[in-house]
Amino acid sequence: MLFTAFRIAAIVEGITTLALFFVAMPIKYMLHDPLWVQIVGPLHGYAFLLYIALMAMLMRKAPWTNADVIRASLASLIPFGTFLNDGAIKRRWQTAQAI
Repeated sequence: MLFTAFRIAAIVEGITTLALFFVAMPIKYMLHDPLWVQIVGPLHGYAFLLYIALMAMLMRKAPWTNADVIRASLASLIPFGTFLNDGAIKRRWQTAQAI
């Protein structure tokens, strides 16, 4: 359940990052309409906080290496990062469940 919640949070965080960078911010600066950033910005902020909180909880349940923590943390900071990191997270979870 926790792992599924984390993966969903990662997808939502990734989608809101892309929406902020590639939709809301261009509209703000090209069309001079800040409304989109005012809506998408807080959504992304909450998604990011949820991602970090669930990552911390998941790390305790399925021990992660330092490299896992760094990779998952950096993935939340770059566009497409959480999508690219999904496979590694899934493999880590499967390994932890097999033990």
